[in-house]
Amino acid sequence: MEFTALICVYERDNIDYFEEACHSIFDQTLFPNEIVFVVDGPVSIQLKNSILGIEKKIQEKDCKCKIVWLKQNKGHGIARQSGLEQCTYGLVALVDADDINYVDRFKSQVDHFKFNPHTSVLGSQIREISHSSKRPLRLKTVPCGAEALSTYLKTRCPFNQMSVMFKKQDVLNSGGYIDFFHNEDYYLWIRMSINGYIFANLPTITVDARVNEFFYDRRGGLKYFLSEVKIQRYMLKNGVISLGLYALNIGIRFLVQIVTPP
Repeated sequence: MEFTALICVYERDNIDYFEEACHSIFDQTLFPNEIVFVVDGPVSIQLKNSILGIEKKIQEKDCKCKIVWLKQNKGHGIARQSGLEQCTYGLVALVDADDINYVDRFKSQVDHFKFNPHTSVLGSQIREISHSSKRPLRLKTVPCGAEALSTYLKTRCPFNQMSVMFKKQDVLNSGGYIDFFHNEDYYLWIRMSINGYIFANLPTITVDARVNEFFYDRRGGLKYFLSEVKIQRYMLKNGVISLGLYALNIGIRFLVQIVTPP
């Protein structure tokens, strides 16, 4: 099965981490048929040269490579959608610009799609590591089966997004990525769930995800809380959650994102 790896890069991405993320793709037991980069707004000359250097290495592997240059920083949702529209193949693997993919990540995911053709979105477990030292911090686990994921989605995002591989057309049929302040992925999975698409997660870890000093700051504050409230209202309106669960979800998020310091 042919697939594309999709990577979004922006000005605050660390060059060394970006190159390490790309090398973790080069080391895969199953190499992508295509790699699409989305450069979300202006970047430094150093990062631009790094991207162009990686492009040459990809071409040496007889792999398609596309670079989408966005003139302004549009944010994660619009950047992902811009890249998705350029992906040639039916399967798309998301790759974060600073995370390390295990060598068998792509092979294990493609094998799953081969034997489970009804699956639309497939993620995995991840390990969070310190951004500089790579010291393991914690395992971030999610359910594996479709039924358990349907229940899990009612309270939190069912995927570790940096580990996801999905069917491009199923995502597009659900409206694709839409700008939604730090909740673009969750919003997409909710819409796909409403449309009846099947989810799964591998029980194994496939990605080491870097966590830096800005990670938890981005997941707190009034603006993030209001984005979460909007998500909960959408689920309530579409019958995904009950009024009671809506109130509980809002209450928990208020305590964690507004009351509790980062």
